[in-house]
Amino acid sequence: MSLKANYFLYTLYFKFEAGTSRGVFHQKDTFFIQVYDPDFPEIIGWGEAAPLRGLSVDDRPDFEDQLAEICLRMHPFDLPKTTEEVLGLVQNLVSHDLPAIRFAFETALLDCLRGGERIIFDNEFSRGESYLPINGLIWMGSPDFMQAQIEQKLAQGFSCIKMKIGALDFEQECSLLASIRKRYSADEITLRLDANGAFSPDDALKKLNKLADFQIHSIEQPISPNQWVTLRQLCQESPIPIALDEELIGKSDYSSKQNLLESVQSPYIILKPSLLGGFQATLDWIKIAQKLQIGWWITSALESNIGLNAISQFTANFPVQMPQGLGTGNLFHNNIASPLELEGERLYYRPQKNWEISF
Repeated sequence: MSLKANYFLYTLYFKFEAGTSRGVFHQKDTFFIQVYDPDFPEIIGWGEAAPLRGLSVDDRPDFEDQLAEICLRMHPFDLPKTTEEVLGLVQNLVSHDLPAIRFAFETALLDCLRGGERIIFDNEFSRGESYLPINGLIWMGSPDFMQAQIEQKLAQGFSCIKMKIGALDFEQECSLLASIRKRYSADEITLRLDANGAFSPDDALKKLNKLADFQIHSIEQPISPNQWVTLRQLCQESPIPIALDEELIGKSDYSSKQNLLESVQSPYIILKPSLLGGFQATLDWIKIAQKLQIGWWITSALESNIGLNAISQFTANFPVQMPQGLGTGNLFHNNIASPLELEGERLYYRPQKNWEISF
């Protein structure tokens, strides 16, 4: 029988004020997707469509209308039989300018295909046989708040810390970095920075030169997107390797992705499947990056554990060694209880633990 799909809104509440250079998050709305075959109603595939306010290309007033329409359009289709067929169906069914919805339906259909047990990809990670290394994320806030986060992550045993910068006074941020380097060398603690496009083109290189004193592994998106000439020059002159993040959003076809990476020639790119258009879109970025010898890692984008689980299992399909940005599962008071488990800087999937999805 043909598939059926529905959705509902769920609001996630942060445990603290989650600050970025684009503002402070207190709560976040997300949409959960259900896909099932009426002949087998006990097998339900779950997905998550979670556009980020002010950043996702599908952060638009008619998002829910689009989601409702796509749920209706799912009805004539039967459940695909392979991962490739799932990805192909979603590419044809959902427009490229609705990346969060593409990600949600890829996840839900793959879940349904594998029995509705939240096993999106069958690999060593989802079988509980391996883990993913992750970085410890430091959110923006007062100097005391950021210092407390740093101390917590170091006490938990993280060897890679990612700090969001661009909202505090620059000298205060440098002081925080200096305090880490006084205690830990670059061999002991890897420092990543994320500017979220906060630097101006006029002073970006000056700031990057100053930040290089603290032996920084990389910095994400130092200037705002769509300034390719300036960005390429920064990539050539910066003493800190630059990683593209927001720059990738909205590049939907293969040629535009390749053009960006060939033009800017950044050392790294950051991949957020729910912002880029799902797993097929992320695979395209990886293929191009590998051809151009550009490094990459994958991060979540404030999804609940439903989305985070899908991204983590996808990431585990690759032989990743660098820490990934997948440590966001503990951000919310009311996250979905899941088999995902953090032990210091290691993310595990514990198959013996149950999902608790009760809506």
